[in-house]
Amino acid sequence: MKAKKIKAAHGIKLSCKGWHQEAALRMLNNNLDAEVAEDPDNLIIYGGSGKAARNWDAYGSIVKSLKSLNNDETLLVQSGKPVGIFQTHEHSPRVLIANSHLVPNWASWEKFRQLEKLGLIMYGQMTAGSWIYIGTQGIIQGTYETFAAAATKHFKGNLSGRWILTGGMGGMGGAQSLAGTMAGASILVVEVDENKINRRVKQGFCDIKVKEIDKALKLIKEHTKNNNPISIGLVGNCAEIFPEIYRRGILPDIVTDQTSAHDELNGYVPEGLSIVEANRLRKSNPKEYIKKSFSSMVKHCAAMIKFQKAGSIVFDYGNNLRGQAKDAGLNNAFDYPGFVPAYVRPLFCEGKGPFRWAALSGDPNDIAITDDLILKHFKNNKLLVNWIKLAREKIPFQGLPARICWLGYGERAEFGEIINNYIKKGKISAPIVIGRDHLDCGSVASPNRETEGMKDGSDAIADWPLLNGMLNAISGASWVSIHHGGGVGIGNSIHAGMVVVADGTKEMSIRLNRVLTNDPGTGVMRHVDAGYNDAKKFAQKHKIKIPMMKK
Repeated sequence: MKAKKIKAAHGIKLSCKGWHQEAALRMLNNNLDAEVAEDPDNLIIYGGSGKAARNWDAYGSIVKSLKSLNNDETLLVQSGKPVGIFQTHEHSPRVLIANSHLVPNWASWEKFRQLEKLGLIMYGQMTAGSWIYIGTQGIIQGTYETFAAAATKHFKGNLSGRWILTGGMGGMGGAQSLAGTMAGASILVVEVDENKINRRVKQGFCDIKVKEIDKALKLIKEHTKNNNPISIGLVGNCAEIFPEIYRRGILPDIVTDQTSAHDELNGYVPEGLSIVEANRLRKSNPKEYIKKSFSSMVKHCAAMIKFQKAGSIVFDYGNNLRGQAKDAGLNNAFDYPGFVPAYVRPLFCEGKGPFRWAALSGDPNDIAITDDLILKHFKNNKLLVNWIKLAREKIPFQGLPARICWLGYGERAEFGEIINNYIKKGKISAPIVIGRDHLDCGSVASPNRETEGMKDGSDAIADWPLLNGMLNAISGASWVSIHHGGGVGIGNSIHAGMVVVADGTKEMSIRLNRVLTNDPGTGVMRHVDAGYNDAKKFAQKHKIKIPMMKK
C-alpha cells in the first residue's frame, strides 16, 4: 500500500460514531499526508524512523477499529498495532497508546531492532505514533522561542546582523531556517539530503539552497553585514562542514544542531556517503554503518565544542548528539549545555510548553478565528501576540490547518473554553483538536534533554511522565499515549502525550477544563518537587495543591 494519497477528511461529515474517534482518524491520516510526513509510503513521519502505525495491515485495522468504535469503548494500541477494544465509559479516552517500551535492562537500539525485525515493536518518536504531528510547523515556535531566548541572554535581545550555524532539515530540523530569520538572524543549515532542502524551500521554510560552502559563507557575510536575514540550506555533511568552517577561522554567533543523531542507523548519515550509498550500507552492513556514524558524530560534536571555546554560543537542541559522541569516546561531549536548562526551564516552571491545535474542518479560516481569539484574550502577552502575528504572515500550513503557541497553566484551559464556546455558537465550523508535543513541562523524563541538570538530581526518574499520562486519561482526554525513546533514542527517555477534542458540547467544556488544567499542572508540580523557587511561587499564586511543598 502507498500513502501518497492519504489525507485527513475535511468538513463536518462523520465516518466514525463520534468526534473523538473521528479526530483520532483524521489526525492519524494527517500524519501520513505527503505534505506532512517525511516518508509516508513506509509509514515514517519524522525523526529517523518515527512511525504512525507498525505496518500497513495494522494501519488498516486501526482505521477499521476507529470507525466501529462505540462512544463508551476504548481502543488499545501497542506499538502501532491495535490489540484490543474494551468497554469503558463515555468520558474515557477513546484510544490509549503505548509505543516502543522495553524493560530497562533490554532498552537498547540493538534489542529494539531485533524485535522490530520480528514485527513486534515500532518506534513512535513523540508525536508520530501518538497522531498529533502537524509537520515542521509543530516545532517552529519552540525553535523561535529558543533563538529569541538566546538573543535575550547573550545579545541584548537582538540577533540583527548575527548568524546561526546548525544542521538537519528533517521534520524537526526543517523549522530552524524559518525560525532563525523570524528571530532576526541569518541562518546556515547543513543538510546531507538535498531533497530535504528542496522540500523546505518549496514549502516556504527556507529561502535558498546552496551546494558550495564558499557561496554559502559569502551569502552569510553579505546578509549579516546588511542586517538582512537569510536562511540557507547547504548541501553537505555536518561532520565535514562544521570543522571546515572552524578551520577557516569563521565564527558563527550561535551553533546548534538538529540532525537525527539519536538514531545512529536510520537517522544520522556518516561523512563521505551519499544518500544512495548510505541507504545501501544500512542494509548490507548495519554494523559498519553504525561505526561510521559514531565516528562522524565525534567529529561533529568536537567541532561544536571548538566553536564554543572560540566564543560562539553553542547548545544542544535535543537530538542526543552529545550522548552519542560521548558513548563513542568523546569524553568532553557535554561541555556545551542543552537548550532546556540553558533557555526553556523557566517556562516549564509556569506550566508553559508547545500547545497546539488543528482545524478538523480543514478550513484555514477556522485557524484565523483562533488567531484572532489569541490576539484578543491574551493581548497583554506581548511575546505571544508577536508570535501569532509572525506565524500568520510566515508559516505555511501542512495538511490540516494548525497552529502552535506556548501557553501555560491557566491559559490553556481558558483558551480551550473560548474555542469550545465558539464551536457551540457556530463561529468555528467544526470541532478543533487540541494537543501538544511530548516535549512539555511535565510529561518527559529525558536526562539529555528536558530533564537535563534538574536541581535535585532527579533527571532520570520517569515516574513523572507516567503520572502525567494516567492523570490525563482519567481527566477525560480524547486519547493518551506513553512512549519510550522519542527525541533522544531508545534507552534515553520516557514521555507522555495527550489530545482532547473541543466539539462545542457542555460535556467537553468540563473535560477540556480538567485536562487543560491538570496537564500543565503536572509540569508545575514536577518543578516544585525538584526545588525550583519560581515553580513554588507560581503554584502558591495559582493555588495548585502540592502536599509537601514548603511555604
